[in-house]
Order: sequence, then structure tokens, then C-alpha cells
Amino acid sequence: MDITVKALGLSSYEKVWQAMQSFTKSRTIDTPDEIWWTEHHPVYTQGRAGKPEHILSASPGIPIVQTDRGGQVTYHGPGQLVVYPLLNLKRYGLGVRQLVELIEQCIIDLLSSYEVLAVSRADAPGVYVMQRKIASLGLRISRGYSFHGLALNVINDLTPFKHLNPCGYAGLEMTSMGQELAFPALDLSEIAGRLIRIINTRLEDLPL
Repeated sequence: MDITVKALGLSSYEKVWQAMQSFTKSRTIDTPDEIWWTEHHPVYTQGRAGKPEHILSASPGIPIVQTDRGGQVTYHGPGQLVVYPLLNLKRYGLGVRQLVELIEQCIIDLLSSYEVLAVSRADAPGVYVMQRKIASLGLRISRGYSFHGLALNVINDLTPFKHLNPCGYAGLEMTSMGQELAFPALDLSEIAGRLIRIINTRLEDLPL
């Protein structure tokens, strides 16, 4: 199945969110799927189930955006890889839970290729390295189409997470590929390409 990949560069969260909404509302069963990847300007995003008390303190200059994805509050910023799979779930025979598990496993496979041992957790969506969270998920499904997606900490500043209970979990420690590898000179474009190839392969291998 052909999936169009779009690299958006360093982008505004709100503009990309609006573009995802427009794409999802206008697509039909014949519209090809797309995967967008980007880095966002610094922003906190609060999911539909988000509780204000999980934002512990204001971080100067970083806006808070109320969004329509699932999940609680998180941070996006430069050096973090954000991937938006805009998929027709019926095309792959996927339900929401299966999509979450597929994305988590793709991130785990990617990290394994860099010799970083990561796992998912049944009680808390995302991907973890020794209880430290390295990737977050927040999805929305509309008419059987997915939008929003995943955020993988690559070489981003983790300090803004200290102003939160990340994803609603008090005391949750965040980490990044750069921190785990002690090698900050990671190429975000290369990592994005590798992750998207893994996602494509797993989607192609699904039994239909």
C-alpha cells in the first residue's frame, strides 16, 4: 500500500493540527494514507482528558494548547521527532488498541536498532526505558481515520517536562535517545526515515 510521506520541518503545532483536521474531514475511502513528520516550536498540548492540575507551573514563553487528541498533557519542542500517521484503519483491519500497540512496537523496534532496550506498558501508553518515558502517544480517530500520533524524544531539551506531570503521571521521569546513548549528534531526519520504514513494513505485514 502506497503511503505518502511528508517532512514538514520545524512547524507550528496549531497549524499542523488544523491541517490534519482538514485532511481527515475531507478524505474518502479512496484517499491514500499519509505519514507526516515534524519538529514543533515549543508548546504544551493538553489532550481531551487532560486535567489542569497536571500543569504544575508556567514555563515562560511556552504556550498551552487545548487539543482534540487523546491523553493528558505533554511537551513538544525542537529535537523531538513527532510523527502523525494519517491512516484509514479499515484498510488495515486495525482497531484503536491495535494501532496503539503497533505504533509502540515500531518505536521499540527503532530503539532496538540503536541498541536501546525499550518496552511498552499495559497501564500507560507510550514507550519506556527503565521506567523513564522516551516516547508518548496521543491519537484521535474520526470516521475510522486516525490523526495525531507519537512524539519521540531524540535530542530535545527535557527541562520543560519538569513543569508537568507528564501524561498525567506525577514524578514520571523523561528521557531521550541522546541521553540514553550519551551521543547527542543524532540525525533527526535519519531517525524519522528509519521509523517510518518500520511503520510501513508492519502495516504491509498485517493480515487482511
